[in-house]
Amino acid sequence: MTALTLSTAGAATLRADAIVVGVAKGAKGPVVAPGAEAVDKAFDGKLGSVLEALGASGAEGEVTKLPAPSGLKAPVVLVVGLGPAPGKNGTYGTEPLRRATGAAARALSGRKKAAFALPVETADDVEAVAEGALLGAYAFIAYQGGENNGKKGDNGPKLPLAEVTLVGAKPRDKAHKAAADRAIALAEEVNRARDLVNTPPNDLTPEAFAAVATAAGKENGIKVQVLDEKALAKGGYGGILGVGQGSVNPPRLVRLAYTHPKAEKTLALVGKGITYDSGGISLKPAGHNETMKCDMSGAAAVFATVIAAARLGLPVNVTGWLALAENMPSGSATRPGDVLRMYSGKTVEVLNTDAEGRLVLADALTRASEEKPDAIVDVATLTGAMVLALGNRTFGIMANDDAFRTTIHKLAEQAGEASWPMPLPADLRKGMDSPTADIANIGERMGGGLVAGLFLKEFVGEGITWAHLDIAGPAFHEGAPYGYTPKGGTGSAIRTLVKLAESF
Repeated sequence: MTALTLSTAGAATLRADAIVVGVAKGAKGPVVAPGAEAVDKAFDGKLGSVLEALGASGAEGEVTKLPAPSGLKAPVVLVVGLGPAPGKNGTYGTEPLRRATGAAARALSGRKKAAFALPVETADDVEAVAEGALLGAYAFIAYQGGENNGKKGDNGPKLPLAEVTLVGAKPRDKAHKAAADRAIALAEEVNRARDLVNTPPNDLTPEAFAAVATAAGKENGIKVQVLDEKALAKGGYGGILGVGQGSVNPPRLVRLAYTHPKAEKTLALVGKGITYDSGGISLKPAGHNETMKCDMSGAAAVFATVIAAARLGLPVNVTGWLALAENMPSGSATRPGDVLRMYSGKTVEVLNTDAEGRLVLADALTRASEEKPDAIVDVATLTGAMVLALGNRTFGIMANDDAFRTTIHKLAEQAGEASWPMPLPADLRKGMDSPTADIANIGERMGGGLVAGLFLKEFVGEGITWAHLDIAGPAFHEGAPYGYTPKGGTGSAIRTLVKLAESF
């Protein structure tokens, strides 16, 4: 993990491999941002003109590297675009700062140290820059460079930027230090979740995921309970067992409980953890199953949020439920037309084995409801329909309480995560009527993301406030990296969930 330090030293005097400054997009060309004064001075006050001559505009995420002039200790100046210049007395905003810092940190992979001299006027700015740097520097290289056998050489993967120094952030200022500490804890847990999502499914089985959760729980003072296939059968968890019965890697249900002595409320989080989703007997076609190791992103988000809550010492009880299974076709797999008896006692006719996430979530939602939490939020890469509706960067929010849905939407915006409130139209429920069972696991094709939400709602305890986050779009990024978002697992929804826990 990239190290982070705060410094009040002048940007010109810091020894580093590179110094990062910001530039905004102005009406008449690039505008040098606050924090870059010493660097601009080294360019004789002409940094903006140099950038304009090179074609730089200050657009968000734009990266320009320059050899450092005399007067600077660092040999390289990296200029990153912050987007439109703010008006008089305006600010750049935390999300543009976070994205710009992430882009700069990624561009400096392989370097040992970089000093970031960006606008950090408030503690919120410090947190945004710190978070962006630590998230942007992330790289998943665990399976690369094996041919080097641990030897140093040019053939190995580029390591993440090793150290970040935030210039202008005051190490003795309580607010600045607290902001940096929060950013470190949050970024480390987001990156832990990213690692899990990126881990190949032959290594991250339900049992292996449960072992990771158990070890992390022990390390952070969190109580962990793991139900294996025998305990699940004894308890009547028909949904989780039904999904996992086709695989040689049996399912697990993991409960993580963080408690605080001064807590007055309890937040329960439920995560879909399909460690690999082939679709089962309703097999996914070629082109749709190559990235299905990411179908446990919801469980990774829940796991990381509980650990983050413990590390931050939040005065709220947070319980995480990881519904872990591998959805595979075999002679023992659930067939379309089978009926499962769920943990709640309800029966479900399985018409499509590729609509499996809602089955494992249903059992976990019922179990979580038994503890009467103040609210439950489930997180899942649940439907392709939500991706069609909202695209690859925005997750959908459904809830049985409009105010709670609005709260989560606002918190996501504050955290810098794109989300959108979605309805749960009652008329779509009829499409899941079954002539054989209490309910079918699919309904109308149109509005499929909303149908899935309505299915889950059936398994939430009466009187419990509940929300469902469908992160199918943003959980796994297949395109080129941007801002602080890498290729592969993103850690979607974690920052929003931590904000939610903090608000309790």
